[in-house]
Order: sequence, then structure tokens, then C-alpha cells
Amino acid sequence: MGWQIDKGLEGLDHNVLTGRIEDLVQWARKSSMWPASFGLACCAIEMMAAGGAHYDLSRFGMEVFRASPRQADLMIVAGRVSQKMAPVLRQVYDQMPEPKWVISMGACASSGGMFNNYALVQGVDQVVPVDVYVPGCPPGPQSLMHGILTLHEGIKSGEFVRV
Repeated sequence: MGWQIDKGLEGLDHNVLTGRIEDLVQWARKSSMWPASFGLACCAIEMMAAGGAHYDLSRFGMEVFRASPRQADLMIVAGRVSQKMAPVLRQVYDQMPEPKWVISMGACASSGGMFNNYALVQGVDQVVPVDVYVPGCPPGPQSLMHGILTLHEGIKSGEFVRV
């Protein structure tokens, strides 16, 4: 590619010296996500497996699941959400600092799954805004990792910007 003389500085490819601040901030956000686990059912076991040594989420900068929402910027909702748990889920989400993202893991979190009754929320997107849906019943650790990488690409491209 190189430098295009007719475009001036805009024609210069970005590198370490000419990089944009937005690119640096998006890279830092993507590379240092701290997830808050919100495991509610069988999907939580698969989420815990993804954090284990065999799948190694630490290579994505996510080695520790945070117990406090004030230290997390990614919420992984794994499993079915009951009507009684929905206000707690929203409170945890509200306590997270901006910018924050949500992954809905599994059919129950995404759409209520096979439980179509009055006691369960028919999709966690009715409670909090969801950025990435991970399908499956339960989705395996590989599916969760694919969802995380999808979120990373969205953050890097600027698609999932919340300020």
C-alpha cells in the first residue's frame, strides 16, 4: 500500500508512530476484558470449563472472572433467568463501569429455551442490552470462545462502542 502523495497525511498507513488514539483505546479494551460471571444453570458449567486450563481464556486477557461487578466490563449471562433474578441481573449490570458488554450464553438466556412459562424471562435482552448471542443447549466452551472473539472483533472495529 504505502504512502499516497495525493492524500497527504491521510494517505499514510497507520503504524506505531502514526496510529490513531481510537485504535489504541479499542485495542486496549479488547485485550483486557474482565468478565463478571452470571452463571444460573447448566451453561455455567461450560463457562467455567472455558476458564480452565484446557481452553485457556487467559490468552485473550480474561483469566480471572470477577466476583464484583465494579471490576468487570463484560457480563456473561449463562443459563435461564427467572423473573425473580431479573432485577438482580439488572442491578449487577448497572453497577458495572462503562463501557460494558453482555454475552448471552445458551438457548435459555437468549430466548427462554424450552421453558416457555411465566416464571422465566423469555430472553435476557428484555432485561439488559445484549451484544453477542452464543447459541446451543448448552453451548460448549468453544462456542463461548467464538462469541468472545466475535465481541473482540466488534470492539476492535468500533461496532460495539458504548460510552
